[in-house]
Amino acid sequence: MTSVVRFPSALGDWVRRHLDDGASPDELCHALRERAIAPEAAQAIVDGFVRARHGHAPMPVDQVALPTPAAPGGTPLPPYRHGEPRLRPGTSIATHDRLVRVAARAAQPLLAVLNGVIDADECEQLIALARPRLRPSTLVDPHTGRDVVSGLRSSFGMFFRRAETPLIARLERRLAELMNLPVAHAEGLQVLHYPPGAGSAPHYDFLVPSNPANQASIDRSGQRVSTLVTYLNDVPAGGETVFPAVGWAVSPQRGHAVYFEYANAQGQLDHASLHASAAVLQGEKWVATTWMRERPFVSA
Repeated sequence: MTSVVRFPSALGDWVRRHLDDGASPDELCHALRERAIAPEAAQAIVDGFVRARHGHAPMPVDQVALPTPAAPGGTPLPPYRHGEPRLRPGTSIATHDRLVRVAARAAQPLLAVLNGVIDADECEQLIALARPRLRPSTLVDPHTGRDVVSGLRSSFGMFFRRAETPLIARLERRLAELMNLPVAHAEGLQVLHYPPGAGSAPHYDFLVPSNPANQASIDRSGQRVSTLVTYLNDVPAGGETVFPAVGWAVSPQRGHAVYFEYANAQGQLDHASLHASAAVLQGEKWVATTWMRERPFVSA
């Protein structure tokens, strides 16, 4: 059983260029994993270009087949057990200051599209506060080990401190109520900006304990269990949040959000939560992201 993973052309250009320069496939997979690209997706993308270079398959353009996830040793992972959702049931969710409408739900993976999470004025204020603090996303160069700006991750981002302003405190409380976990379990609110042409490669939001930093973070605060991505502006074309394993794509519309869960009480992680940001074709894209942990979040 396979699913198709799409990737931005900048990712393909980056992989092809480094293979031409003599980087090994293992180096490239490691570099992609270090920047939160799902290990299975990183391996499938690099393998696709390696096979094409050896004449065993056509050169990938914007997609590769993603095999079913396997456990160490190559055996398939047991099916993810979908338990009781953290997200409350119903066609709307009441917070302390508004009623948020649930426009759509899916069970596997568990996700929902929420309308009216943040109003237009709050969106504009968040963008204005974040804009002067944005920094380019980076990638680990496989030759030097240094962080370099790359077209592979072409967004700009920043984090707010907990309750940094009254607006941030109000939004943190509202978003935590929607996600049905205490504010203390949330990582700092992140704002990302995608200029024209920018997107992100397929990745998971849960922490893969493949490096000491991830394992230490899990030890401090537990695993990430859910994500809420709130769109701060309308995007005329492109910029969808894409879930390639299940064929969902959520269009960015100001004030609306997509919520998804990916960790159950048994410690399993839902690989169907693989997602990416499609390239922005017209305009720009601004989002605010909240990640929730199993336990109160403790930064490094």
